Amino acid sequence: RCTLQHSCHPPPNQTEEVLRHGLLPAMCYNKYNFGHHPEFVSLSALLAVVTLATVLSNAFVIATIFLTRKLHTPANFLIGSLAVTDLLVSILVMPISIVYTVSKTWSLGQIVCDIWLSSDITFCTASILHLCVIALDRYWAITDALEYSKRRTMRRAGIMVGVVWVISISISMPPLFWRQAKAHEELTECVVNTDQISYTLYSTFGAFYVPTVLLIILYGRIYVAARSRIFKTPSSSGKRFTTAQLIQTSAGSSLCSLNSASHHEAHLHSGSPLFMNSVKVKLADSVLERKRLCAARERKATKTLGIILGAFIVCWLPFFVGTLVMAICKECWFDPVLFDIFTWLGYLNSLINPVIYTVFNDEFKQAFQKLIKFRRCS
Repeated sequence: RCTLQHSCHPPPNQTEEVLRHGLLPAMCYNKYNFGHHPEFVSLSALLAVVTLATVLSNAFVIATIFLTRKLHTPANFLIGSLAVTDLLVSILVMPISIVYTVSKTWSLGQIVCDIWLSSDITFCTASILHLCVIALDRYWAITDALEYSKRRTMRRAGIMVGVVWVISISISMPPLFWRQAKAHEELTECVVNTDQISYTLYSTFGAFYVPTVLLIILYGRIYVAARSRIFKTPSSSGKRFTTAQLIQTSAGSSLCSLNSASHHEAHLHSGSPLFMNSVKVKLADSVLERKRLCAARERKATKTLGIILGAFIVCWLPFFVGTLVMAICKECWFDPVLFDIFTWLGYLNSLINPVIYTVFNDEFKQAFQKLIKFRRCS
């Protein structure tokens, strides 16, 4: 690579080898018309399919929430806001990233570069922080169910979303100030300047490491609280909430409430002993059946929590670790292709989010089916 960095002309009889192994500098890639190379056509098609799938899946979630009155709840407002954020990633960030990833050089100028980088950082950070807001909402719903149900309003959800966007914009803005000094230079790459170590630490910890620790703590407490509550003796003091309810019911109703039987039992004292015993046996069987159903839902919900955390960490951890290492270790070197993979793995989370937060939700499934049937009939 060092012998070729000052020239776009490879040594004689080595052109094919040089092109195959990517030994030319980034600015030389367009000289050999890589857009028509079969490998790059395949890569472009693959990334285009991922982008289109991200657009459609998030647009479908937004349309479903908007058209289904039953889904007009604060919890679903947060999920809809997440879908809007991921839709912005797929429309404003991913298409330009396809061109940049395939061509290996930036040819759209400084202004477009600044806008694209700011959009990339803002929308991806907002997507990650939305996961924290949704987890926080569910944590309050399970640990303080009765009181939080009174405060769980659209206004509160809107404030939470507003805080997410304020934090995201505050993380994306600083690079604009020190990039202006280089506006007169010819631009061949569009990347965030990692020479500013303080900003790299600020952005990576604010956009990923702190939210990740928060997510792990919140989902850990949700799981512990759910398992401790599901096996408690039924009482009339309030509804029992489980992890299954948090994942499968976005409106906040209790699917695994075992106290309904106790309310009926309170009215049995006026009947005959034989009648009371008969009804109590039926109630006991009903409670046992509810426990079995809740245990099954608990197992499914536990898997869902694992998928949510696992997908988020798998998608974003490589990118943020690589970014942090490149800023701290100046002697370290990452293969550009590997870093492109890390970047698109992060974008892939915007496709996975609508799948996770809707496929495991029974209300969304029913709404999807109704929406599809309505489109077919029309």
